[in-house]
Amino acid sequence: MASPNRILIKGGKIVNEDATQIGDVYIEDGKIVAVGLNQNVPDCVRVIDAKGQLVLPGGIDTHTHMELAFMGTKAVDDFNIGTQAALAGGTTMILDFVIPQKGASLLQAYEKWRSTADPKVCCDYSLHVAVTWWDETVKKEMETLVQEKGINSFKMFMAYKGVFMLQDHELYSAFSQCKEIGALAQVHAENGDLIAEGAKRMLALGITGPEGHELCRPEDVEAEATQRAITIAHAVNCPLYVVHVMSKSAARVVAGARRSGRVVFGEPIAAGLGTDGTHYWHQDWSHAARFVMGPPLRPDPSTPGYLMDLLANDDLSVTGTDNCTFSICQKALGKDDFTKIPNGVNGVEDRMSVIWEKGVHSGKMDENRFVAVTSTNAAKIFNLYPQKGRIAPGSDADLVIWDPKATRTISAKTHHQAVDYNIFEGMVCHGVPVVTISRGKVVYENGKVLAKPGEGRFIPRKPFAEFVYKRVHQREEVRTPCAVSRQPYDGEIISLPHNGKP
Repeated sequence: MASPNRILIKGGKIVNEDATQIGDVYIEDGKIVAVGLNQNVPDCVRVIDAKGQLVLPGGIDTHTHMELAFMGTKAVDDFNIGTQAALAGGTTMILDFVIPQKGASLLQAYEKWRSTADPKVCCDYSLHVAVTWWDETVKKEMETLVQEKGINSFKMFMAYKGVFMLQDHELYSAFSQCKEIGALAQVHAENGDLIAEGAKRMLALGITGPEGHELCRPEDVEAEATQRAITIAHAVNCPLYVVHVMSKSAARVVAGARRSGRVVFGEPIAAGLGTDGTHYWHQDWSHAARFVMGPPLRPDPSTPGYLMDLLANDDLSVTGTDNCTFSICQKALGKDDFTKIPNGVNGVEDRMSVIWEKGVHSGKMDENRFVAVTSTNAAKIFNLYPQKGRIAPGSDADLVIWDPKATRTISAKTHHQAVDYNIFEGMVCHGVPVVTISRGKVVYENGKVLAKPGEGRFIPRKPFAEFVYKRVHQREEVRTPCAVSRQPYDGEIISLPHNGKP
């Protein structure tokens, strides 16, 4: 009888970000033991025939919000359902966000997220932590999270005024602390003040539907905040990661910064690569509302292709989903006021297929770049590599067997998520995950998720990721400002009046 702890994937096309080879992958006790042809393996091994198919590192979704309490309600995909859907789509790890309320302890919020997620997750996961307010307590807790809790990334909001938004001087302080403790600063880049004023104006004009959501937060407010965040980060020599880059304008800012040498990474998401914001003007309110997220999808239909071009050419670096799902009846909280529609869309299950369809099948990127943007770059940026994001001896056995010729049609009727719609409804995708292996165990096969709640693990991450911090450290050595050595001035100095008296 074959041992469930020993698997031989035979005859597949093994794809890493830097090379492709035909060969076998031997897995034992959750780790990849050997990669290559004609391997000597022990008896009692389960053999999976992958001839004619690709063997890829499992996907890493850099941006999820499972069961997030937000805008008066809670996302319907919890850590169990959400990670089952991830596995069905070929994703074997998610990075979720701890979001403390303003004034609340970051450490306590972290412990709450861990206690919620640990018993439910079906795949491995890690956590970013949001900094939603600032004082010395937050600064100390950031250091503790890095040194003791395995956190190496912190997200700052430039939007959601009065709720999560930080001012520029607070961003400067938070970025400075990230640099000091070896963490990666992340930003939700939108100008929260302009959005607040724009929302008032739209409502005053009688625009209450989902189109108002995009009209009050146009591309300019995303691009301006992106540039401002990059400027502040550069001032303190802190690496920066811009989450959910949604527009051409913001993408151009990130691309320009990278080309001028800034250490900045841009994250487009499946929604922005696979659909657009024309839906906000749909006659059916419930149809339009399902696409409401922040920043919004853009009504320019050429935006997804433009973002994919930049992703293919390394102007943008990595992909997530911002998966934060609210059912239609939850979205209906804002039926008379778009500012009350809970923000969020699906994507955790369909990200890999959407990017293959729009990126590889379209000819914009090859299979190696696909692996880079769906897995390897995330592993490098968040200091998980080569434990994750690579098919090599010693790496975790997180793999997906991918059929590049098979097709599937995305639909809410067949997806594994809890939400009652799918923003990619009806999209035909070439490229289908056939088998997903997590921690050396087959967890998705024949269209069924086999993983059990709690089988995933929290993966701690160390600070000062080499992929992120190498240039930062070098610049610190050679570019630290120093005073000019000169003789003191010994000439005359005028007298200024004091309190109106000479």
